[in-house]
Amino acid sequence: MDWLLLADRVLAGGEITDDEALSILNCPDEELLLLLQGAYRIRKTYYGNKVKLNMIMNAKSGLCPENCGYCSQSAISKASVPTYKMVNKYEILQGAKRAYEAKIGTYCIVASGRGPSDKEIDIVVSAVKEIKKTYGLKVCACLGILTPEQALRLKEAGVDRYNHNINTSKEHHPYITTSHTYDDRVRTVETVKEAGMSPCSGVIIGMKETKQDVVRMARSLKELDADSIPVNFLHAIDGTPLEGTRELNPRYCLKVLALFRYINPTKEIRISGGREVNLRSLQPFGLYAANSIFVGDYLTTAGQEKHADFQMLEDLGFDVDFAPASYAI
Repeated sequence: MDWLLLADRVLAGGEITDDEALSILNCPDEELLLLLQGAYRIRKTYYGNKVKLNMIMNAKSGLCPENCGYCSQSAISKASVPTYKMVNKYEILQGAKRAYEAKIGTYCIVASGRGPSDKEIDIVVSAVKEIKKTYGLKVCACLGILTPEQALRLKEAGVDRYNHNINTSKEHHPYITTSHTYDDRVRTVETVKEAGMSPCSGVIIGMKETKQDVVRMARSLKELDADSIPVNFLHAIDGTPLEGTRELNPRYCLKVLALFRYINPTKEIRISGGREVNLRSLQPFGLYAANSIFVGDYLTTAGQEKHADFQMLEDLGFDVDFAPASYAI
């Protein structure tokens, strides 16, 4: 396969076939650098050498009634994780201050659970209004399944983006969770779009899915027109149904990131949870396909030290994309 010709076709507005998509995932290791060169050609066209940084605020932990097999916060998980109800407005604002001072452009407010209560929406709405006025950060919320009314309230408060991952393919979804359907997730993404927020939806790779499932995920997100696509790599946590699952290696993870770039050329591709334990020493190579990362800790697992992420970007010669709307503190 001539990966550079394939990239040129994508840049000319063409699409790759399913066979070509599978060829990316099956790319011989000795061709991996050429595959990434093609992915970088696409990424550089739309994003240059800029990298978007994101930080998570775990605003509500544990206490979730869902049965997602990957999640340490689910009702069926035996993992030992912190559990607490929605934090107050002050704590959310303190997190935004930390993000601003670290030059992290997108602040992600995440809460466990099937969906938010109106009281929880009140807290988020009040905090977001002040975040926008004080720090001018882009705000992403991830609170579960939304009603149209809740989505409109978040939009009116200033939430720029809402995350609700499809997580896996429609075909594989019943093997991961049965407490909600794949279509439930798609409906929430559509609700977010109808409210005028930017849709963010991504996947978790390494949950015993097939390579065909991975291709379906990338195509589904293209069809959903997700603006931001977080690609998580399973960090199997003891006490969850997927405990002990170790399907991934760094080279395959890079091929997955390249696939998502070839299929979704103009979109923000974010290397998300599990990058440290799955990409390991090859983390920098991921940014030749992706253009966004999380900095700091995830929901219940630790991330790489911030200084190591900034050093990685400096060593790559990449620039941090940080342009808040306000500089008042």
